[in-house]
Amino acid sequence: MFRRVLTVGAVAVGVVTGGGAAAHGAVRGPQALPQQPVAYGTGGGAATMSPYATASAVDVLRRGGNAVDAAVAAAATLGVSEPFVAGPGGGGYFVYYRARDHKVFTIDGREKAPAGARPDMFLGPDGKPVDFEQAVESGESVGVPGNVATWGVALDRFGSRSLRAVLRPAELVARQGFELDQALVDAISKNQAKLARFPASARYYLPGGKVPAVGHVLRNPHLAATYAQLGRHGWRWFYTGPLADELSAAVRNPATSPGTPPVAGGTMTAKDLRDYSAPLRDPATWSHRGYDLYGMAPSSSGGTTVGEAMNILENFNLSGDRVEALYRYLEASKLAFADRGKYVGDTAYVKVPVHGLLSKAYAKQRAALIAETALPTPVAPGDPSPFDGTSATRKRAYARMSTDREQHTNHLVVADRDGNVVSYTNTIEQIAGSGITLPGRGFLLNNELTDFNFPTGTANSVAPGKRPRSSMSPTIVLRDGRPIEAIGSPGGSTIITTVLQSLINQIDFGMSLPAAIEAPRASQRNGAVTDAEPGFIARYGDALKAKGETFGSADYIGIVAALSFLPGGRLQTATESWRGGGGSAMVVTPKNPDPRGEQDAFGEG
Repeated sequence: MFRRVLTVGAVAVGVVTGGGAAAHGAVRGPQALPQQPVAYGTGGGAATMSPYATASAVDVLRRGGNAVDAAVAAAATLGVSEPFVAGPGGGGYFVYYRARDHKVFTIDGREKAPAGARPDMFLGPDGKPVDFEQAVESGESVGVPGNVATWGVALDRFGSRSLRAVLRPAELVARQGFELDQALVDAISKNQAKLARFPASARYYLPGGKVPAVGHVLRNPHLAATYAQLGRHGWRWFYTGPLADELSAAVRNPATSPGTPPVAGGTMTAKDLRDYSAPLRDPATWSHRGYDLYGMAPSSSGGTTVGEAMNILENFNLSGDRVEALYRYLEASKLAFADRGKYVGDTAYVKVPVHGLLSKAYAKQRAALIAETALPTPVAPGDPSPFDGTSATRKRAYARMSTDREQHTNHLVVADRDGNVVSYTNTIEQIAGSGITLPGRGFLLNNELTDFNFPTGTANSVAPGKRPRSSMSPTIVLRDGRPIEAIGSPGGSTIITTVLQSLINQIDFGMSLPAAIEAPRASQRNGAVTDAEPGFIARYGDALKAKGETFGSADYIGIVAALSFLPGGRLQTATESWRGGGGSAMVVTPKNPDPRGEQDAFGEG
């Protein structure tokens, strides 16, 4: 993940002060948008990886919009300020808590394989998987995008403002531009060959054929025009208008720059776009020590895997020795990931025993496998079917290990003054997705179909119309029907462990939300080696190695964005202080933290 930009070139979102956002509309000279990891206050707030996106959300809230309106505004702005990880060309999962009736809804905006997708599309003539980068940089990797449908369904069902109104902040940022900082320049440099391969991408990100310098003002008038047209014509225009024909043509016949080799085209048609839907689905639900948690059901593996691991951990008292508690966290993650690999896929295509995976009785059975020394990996999956209330799970050969590679995702959270809450994770998959920018439209296309298992015959193998399995884990925590917290993260399959560890840090270890985010992380995904941050290894590595764990160092794991409701009607929004360059947390009406110490949403001081 790259560092987000902090200065604006004649941007029109206004100056941000004290954790809030000034009204947009007046064009200003280059100004810095302050960036803070934690904000306290009232009236609603947001946290994202970009100060532009957070400012857009808070501005919508200040103008009377609700959490859904603000979340769409933030997501659209991320498509401008974080173009390599977000935008109309991607997809994701939207979790929404409605305060008036205490209900949680989820929208499945995951991309889909086109009708012409083949089960063996990522296999070579020898039957072996093709090179991953070869698969990414092609039209074959592009799934039918779901973000715009997610925005439209969310606003139609739950919003209070028009699509045109909530896209306006993003349109202004795209039109006016912003200055590139060193980290974004570095990201362009690292992906120079990929971007140079596709003419429209090279035009935006490699002006004059070169990596731009720090301070270059990046403007995207084509994306601004696309947002303006979406606002005028409505979200369905993306799937039924001329843009759909252009998008499908670009996927089938990707234009490549002179002197670069051609890339494989996909099979997407305009009909695939017309047929796309972002359905409302029942959330995955589980409980942990008196709290009720809501996440995404399959095709996401986030809800079932976080939930299963938390259910396993509920069989242990984690409030004592921290090393012992973290050891159990790693072992529970192994067991949950073993089941994830075997069973989870798109439920329209495979039988997923969701109730069994989230059964307390099944979790107790799995917990009994955790002994005094580490389980050898890969751990075998269990059999949740007796706990599922259905017939035995379909017997097929399933892959055990994770293959989804959504390393470059984004997550945002929003709450409004009425207590409505959104937790929304979306992505275009790899940095810069497929590398293909839709000519004249200004946004990159995803490479989400490479999140399928390349071999055939698994729960997550390619099929026409199928949604690839994801690890995205947008989560909302309730107690007695009231929201306590909303949380999520990017990071591919480490999303699951990042959300899991952050929640355990609070509920079981008694940390505040900012402390839980700041704590060093480790991610065990049923592999021989546990990825861990240097701080985790330094603090706990030797003691955990003595119990049989093995570690590999990772610079950082996850980029959490979260919010929590504190006693006294106060809201806390929080994100990273350093991972990924740090995030941006704001509230509508800032208030200084309590000098006696801010109480935690889960009841600890």
